[in-house]
Amino acid sequence: MYPGVHAQTHPDRPAVIQAETGAVTTYGQLHERAIRLSNVLRAAGVRPGDHVALCLENHPRFLEVIWGCHYAGSIYTACSSRLTRAELSYILNDCEAKVFITSKYKAEQALEIAGDIPNVTTRLMLDAAVEGYDSYESVVEAASTTPLEGMVDGTDMLYSSGTTGMPKGVARVFAGTPLGDAAGLGAPLTAGLYKFHEEMRYLSPAPLYHAAPLRFNMSVHAHGGTTVVMEHFDAQRYLEFVEKFRITHSQLVPTMFIRMLKLDDDIRLGYDVGSLEVVIHAAAPCPVETKRAMIQWWGPIIHEYYAGTEGNGFVYCNSDMWLAHPGTVGMALNATVHILDEEGNEVPVGESGTIYFEGGNTFEYHNDPEKTRASRDPRGRGWSTLGDVGFLDGDGFLYLTDRKAFMIISGGVNIYPQEAENCLVNHPKVVDVAVFGVPNDDFGEEVKAVVQPKTMPSDASEAAALEKELIVHCKSQLADIKCPRSIDFRPDLPRHPTGKLYKRLLKDEYWKAAGRSI
Repeated sequence: MYPGVHAQTHPDRPAVIQAETGAVTTYGQLHERAIRLSNVLRAAGVRPGDHVALCLENHPRFLEVIWGCHYAGSIYTACSSRLTRAELSYILNDCEAKVFITSKYKAEQALEIAGDIPNVTTRLMLDAAVEGYDSYESVVEAASTTPLEGMVDGTDMLYSSGTTGMPKGVARVFAGTPLGDAAGLGAPLTAGLYKFHEEMRYLSPAPLYHAAPLRFNMSVHAHGGTTVVMEHFDAQRYLEFVEKFRITHSQLVPTMFIRMLKLDDDIRLGYDVGSLEVVIHAAAPCPVETKRAMIQWWGPIIHEYYAGTEGNGFVYCNSDMWLAHPGTVGMALNATVHILDEEGNEVPVGESGTIYFEGGNTFEYHNDPEKTRASRDPRGRGWSTLGDVGFLDGDGFLYLTDRKAFMIISGGVNIYPQEAENCLVNHPKVVDVAVFGVPNDDFGEEVKAVVQPKTMPSDASEAAALEKELIVHCKSQLADIKCPRSIDFRPDLPRHPTGKLYKRLLKDEYWKAAGRSI
């Protein structure tokens, strides 16, 4: 399915609503504008399988742009609006985009990169037209409303949001199926597990350029529902919009749960969230107490999955499964999970190792055969990993331990900082936390925490008292070796709007300050 199907039956139904302004795009408008853009792209030389790139904030016309790229059968790359000039230029050149679409919001950077992207032959800008860019609105409104002949589904090629080196594109097979037949837009996952339906109202609080928000919003449109898009996440406003728009479905990340739970009760409980039918979360391990508190608050409507942009495996659990196995991310639905040691041997039940998927979708990292090879199992069986560490219990449920790259080795002991982070973030005086290893002359590394407190300490004595309180709290729940030996306080941490913590930026800072390299 695709928006055009619903434009025929329900042309006036809202397809997209901007949460803050209430601006509405109907299915009739969405479909017509997507058709016009697809004609613009074809006239610009974009053929099925060719690449188009866009870099936009959560713009009211973002999903129109995506569907236009999809209708044209292109491989579309949605770029983060937070990228540096070098990163954005790199992606546009690496994916070999023929067309680049951006907005006035990114005008300054668009001008900067104009000379860096020689292979981009068509450049369009929403809300303005600066040197080297044509007005998106003028070009699209002048285009034909006649559908292209033999339309096929496009697909995305999204880039990893790594914190070191340049991001890498995750290349999926371009199937070229007839428009509306693309796997993932319709039934088994979204209708089966998540009960998507044409009357649904889906609240999207995250950046649309990220894999999950992008794909879920497109799936809502495949089903004929309405997406309500926030410009950015705010805990109280999220609850306000759930009540205002009678939201039935949403997708969040654990950090958003934590922000909402830390609201004062008179605010948090002052909104009617009874319309919610399904809430989906992923992107990072969720602390057990956080998840338990959310289920107690919203009821057993919370669904979790573990997967990546790579699409090589999908692990799932609903609230009942989680309550029976607290802390799990679920069971694999479309692949077999293997937990391997460094040599590629299977480890016993309950023992941590690198998580590999067997039998899921295949993928490659675009123009990076070395990274592609590194994602495959050491014994050449074709299994692939996202680089995460975890273990299986006796019932086959998967638990995430941490990213392999974040493991701390102190005195020869492997320490996964996620445990300390989960412990500290549930303290009432903590808003956010990052735990990582810093140099220690005797043990190689020691555990360090950087905390965003609810209220910043006013002086050194207050900071010392809070540091002691938090370390004691951590030691009351975890072995000493897993707890931070010291804690620093900052007004905020480098966290992406999707919820991803840029822990490597903090770690690099401390290692450089110690005159050491990682």
